[in-house]
Amino acid sequence: MKQLLNLLTLLMILNSAQAQKISVNETNLLKHYFELKDALVNSDANLASNKIKEVINSLDGDLKLSEPVQKKMIVSTKDIEKMRIAFSELSMEMVVLLKTKKLTNDTVYQEYCPMKKMYWLSNESSIRNPYYGKIMLTCGSVTQIINP
Repeated sequence: MKQLLNLLTLLMILNSAQAQKISVNETNLLKHYFELKDALVNSDANLASNKIKEVINSLDGDLKLSEPVQKKMIVSTKDIEKMRIAFSELSMEMVVLLKTKKLTNDTVYQEYCPMKKMYWLSNESSIRNPYYGKIMLTCGSVTQIINP
C-alpha cells in the first residue's frame, strides 16, 4: 500500500511538472515581442520590421492574435510610427495571452505611456518607452506586475 501511495505521489508530481513546461513557441513569442519592443525603443525600423515577422512566425496552435492586429502588424513593416501603433494593439493582446497561457516563468511588467495613452510589456521594471524612443525614453510607469 505504501508503494502505491508513493507511486501515485510521484505521478502527481510528474504531471504537475509537465503542466509547468513552456513550449518553444510560447517562449519565442515573448522573446520576439521583447526584442520588437527594444527595436522600437531604439527607433530601429529595419530591426523592428524583422521582429514583427518573428512575432508572427511564433504564432501557432493556441497562440493566436486577432486577425486585425496581425494585418496591422504586417502592413506596418515600412513605417516606424505605424509599427508603434500596431505594437500597442499587440501589447494588449499579449496581456491576455500572458494571463491565459504560461508564456514565461519570469515576472513581466505592464507599463504605460501617458503621452500616447498606450501600454506595453517589459521583462524589466525600468521604463524604456517604445512609443517615443530616445525622445522620451523614460516617460511612463509600471501599471501592473504579472507574476508567473
